[in-house]
Amino acid sequence: MSQTSTIEADSVPLTLKLSNGQIVSFKSNVAKDTGEIPIIDIGGIFSDKIEDRKAVAEKVREASSRIGFFYAINHGIDPRYEEDTFEQAKRFFALPEETKMKVWTGQVPNEYVGYHPLNAYNNGKRKHNDLFEAFNWAYDAKYDPASRLEDKENITPSISIWPEEEDLPGFKDALYAYHAQLLTLARKMTRTFALALHMPEDYFDEHVKCPEAGMQVLHYPQQEAPADDQNGIGAHTDFECFTMVTQDASGGLEVLSKSGDWVKATPVPGALVVNIADCLMRQTNDVLVSTVHRVINKSGKERYSCPFFFGFDRKIPLEPVPGCVSEANPAKYPVMTGGEYYKWRTNMAKNNND
Repeated sequence: MSQTSTIEADSVPLTLKLSNGQIVSFKSNVAKDTGEIPIIDIGGIFSDKIEDRKAVAEKVREASSRIGFFYAINHGIDPRYEEDTFEQAKRFFALPEETKMKVWTGQVPNEYVGYHPLNAYNNGKRKHNDLFEAFNWAYDAKYDPASRLEDKENITPSISIWPEEEDLPGFKDALYAYHAQLLTLARKMTRTFALALHMPEDYFDEHVKCPEAGMQVLHYPQQEAPADDQNGIGAHTDFECFTMVTQDASGGLEVLSKSGDWVKATPVPGALVVNIADCLMRQTNDVLVSTVHRVINKSGKERYSCPFFFGFDRKIPLEPVPGCVSEANPAKYPVMTGGEYYKWRTNMAKNNND
């Protein structure tokens, strides 16, 4: 993928403290092409045969327990949704700053929705703040294909904030069009994760009727500073159960392997990058791993990406999956609801600005 700094390992800090309090170590700031992130054909999850669905689940289990990342191909989503979303992202980020600040995330306490300005955060505690800007929005049952039509007039309003239609015509509907496609796939993937954990396929079904399903478009300007002074977005883990990332061809996503090496997640045409996030790691008692990752944009051009963050109903306690705990391997995390964990992590992230 993109080239990173060639600073010697002993000239950069070898440990980082993440916004969730986790301490991580790495050998060098130079990312490698190691081939550790597998490409998984997930087409079998749509099969009527349980054997086909279980075969995909076993591949997902291997990747999710070893490195916490994989590329998903043959996911069935028309590429036009990706193209439309990136076009909308470019429209939004090209707006004047004062227009984007009308939907500044600071207006919505305890939530991560809205506009996150350039240079607002410093996830890796580098010399310069992270070089990205973002727009986030949350689940809205009105745009959920699985919601019953008769219920859509009586649902709780979404927490998201949006630009005025006159500032950006068609923006909201276009973004929710891709959101709906990814939401449908995420529910299908949740059944795959249940099989991967050797549980009944419907084990998580009740958890995803009203899910935590946030989405984000990101803009990374070309980065001039070396990786030890600045990141596009610094080292972090995601909040929810799993993330599905649509990235452009610029490159820059890097994953911290268990061996302490930064590994390049080089773009694979047509693939979604899937990674385990903290809530699923907690529920599986570390059987599945939420892996630290970052972005370094040394592509020589602007980079755009679109992560879809999928989690369970905020009201449901994050209790450990039965097959992941035992007398010899007791639960490692206190039980809390997904909403409680989300609120804590959101506030930690939004205050991480120096």
